[in-house]
Amino acid sequence: MKLRAITFSNDSCYLPPLRCPAVCRLDPYDGLPESYLIHGGRTPNNEISSSLYLLSMDSRGCNRKLTLRCKEKDLVGEVPGARYGHTVSMVQSRGKTACVLFGGRSYMPKAERTTESWNSVVDCPPEVFLFDLEFGCSSVHTLPELCDGQSFHLAIAREDCVYFIGGHTLTSDSRPARLFRLRVELLQGSPLLTCDTIDTGLSISSAIITRMGPTHKYVIVGGYQSDCQKRMECSTVILDEKGIHFESLEPPKWTPDIIHSRTWFGGSAGEGCVLLAVPTEGRSSQSDTHYFYQVSFQMGEQSIEDEGTQACSQESTDYENSTPLEDSEELYFGREPHELEDSSDGDADTYNEEDEEDESQTGYWIKCCLGCRVDPNTWEPYYSTELHRPAMIFCSRGEGGHWVHAQCMELSETLLLRLSQGNKKYFCMDHGGLPYQEMTPPRHIIPLKRTPIKAKERKAPLMYKMSPAKKGFFKRLFD
Repeated sequence: MKLRAITFSNDSCYLPPLRCPAVCRLDPYDGLPESYLIHGGRTPNNEISSSLYLLSMDSRGCNRKLTLRCKEKDLVGEVPGARYGHTVSMVQSRGKTACVLFGGRSYMPKAERTTESWNSVVDCPPEVFLFDLEFGCSSVHTLPELCDGQSFHLAIAREDCVYFIGGHTLTSDSRPARLFRLRVELLQGSPLLTCDTIDTGLSISSAIITRMGPTHKYVIVGGYQSDCQKRMECSTVILDEKGIHFESLEPPKWTPDIIHSRTWFGGSAGEGCVLLAVPTEGRSSQSDTHYFYQVSFQMGEQSIEDEGTQACSQESTDYENSTPLEDSEELYFGREPHELEDSSDGDADTYNEEDEEDESQTGYWIKCCLGCRVDPNTWEPYYSTELHRPAMIFCSRGEGGHWVHAQCMELSETLLLRLSQGNKKYFCMDHGGLPYQEMTPPRHIIPLKRTPIKAKERKAPLMYKMSPAKKGFFKRLFD
């Protein structure tokens, strides 16, 4: 798996870095592309956002570049406040769709905040917010079954039902094995919400859930059972017409780094795939480094692959300075297998010169000669000076000259540096080859004769003409 940079379209709004926001995937419909709803979250400066963003794909070029479009959606009516650690789900009823928002944490009300408790957080009231994306109308609903705040729980939706699984409560500092089924009927006048409590819940928080194929089958990975105990088991969740069913699933063979780590976090990386990140605890030289693991659940098999290390932490990983386990980072990846087949990440990826891209970017991946060996899909740095692009050198032969890859010309790194720093013309193998080089004639600069300003303004000394008799008189006078 490779992580590549993405760009946003010119008409996109600013999407700040967010920790623990509520993310909901929207399937393509009416010709619209797949999109994601993002609400709330904590910003790097420790603020809590209340904005709602709609993130969709603008274009995907064959040169591996992905362009996204981000739009901020405005809600009217009873709008949910700033929060994090909550969930957003999409329900369908009577041919209509609506979004369900529940749970989360926020700062204490301003009237109750003091200097000592200024950054203290509390669970948001157990209210259910219902809003539609077409008109932006939002309403809040209170249900007697939902009596306690709930954060860092899981939410799974099927048609007109949403299931809330697990979660953490600040008031009791516990993770009760809760399971609620919320049914939403989008009637013509006002929506009707009913809630049922189910006994077959899970005691879990901050878990990762991934979908297994087009059916309503999910796998729950990770999370915490208590403040000092990770949940190493895995579970399968199935939604059908009768309700929700849990089945135990054999976990993969965890590595020692995962077993002994105090915290872990991650997100879904597509159907049946999860990306886990584990901090390198106990290593002072790598305090901001994480190990990434890709866990796959395909056809009843589990596998875990080490993706190496990557520095991604924004805060200290020391126990004294670390945030609570429930405030750990989360990663969201939404690329499905069919997208990976159509994208440029596979082995069948070819570069398209007609793709809309800057010449400064695409020019590095041209076919420089008949025997060009640089493939944008399999290229790896060859010289020590290369990082993201292959090194190139300019051939002076031909009409206007042209650029060639130094690796294709079989240039040594020493010779490449000498040619780049000198003033010699280079000719590629198709135009004479490496041994034939010419000295670029130096520019003949005529020195300018400039008179110093002081010399220009200086006055010549006064000279007096005297007769020999006067000279003799002055000589005897001064003697």
